[in-house]
Amino acid sequence: MKITIEQVPEGGEPEIILRCNDPDEALLGLIYSVNAGARKLIGMNGLQMHIIHPHEVYYFEAVDHKVFIYCQEKVYESRLKLYELETEYESGDFFRASKSSILNVAKIESLRPVLYGRYEALLHNGEKVYISRQYVPVLKRKLGL
Repeated sequence: MKITIEQVPEGGEPEIILRCNDPDEALLGLIYSVNAGARKLIGMNGLQMHIIHPHEVYYFEAVDHKVFIYCQEKVYESRLKLYELETEYESGDFFRASKSSILNVAKIESLRPVLYGRYEALLHNGEKVYISRQYVPVLKRKLGL
């Protein structure tokens, strides 16, 4: 694969041009992740609204009809539903890990199998998140296994 980077004239808009015969799943995933990187999340902390970049998110979790955004050190509340977040970010590094959580694959430090086909993911911030057995195939596909 050949990669060419050109300087954009001042005032010009950056663009990405892909030349290929047939775009495969990996290439389409790359395109979607580039697009997902541009979208930002709004997280609430009390009455304050915070702009959160998706690459800062470790995971999303639904608890008591509320959705929370877990970052390195802070937790924010989202006004979006879990299924909306899944649809918005599944083409990037995010995948459904259980009925109540969506996990960022890029934030996983290690994985270990636990009882009944489930996995335990240790994240870079030290937190542990469990992956339900029905979502393990999705995780393996995201990791290219």
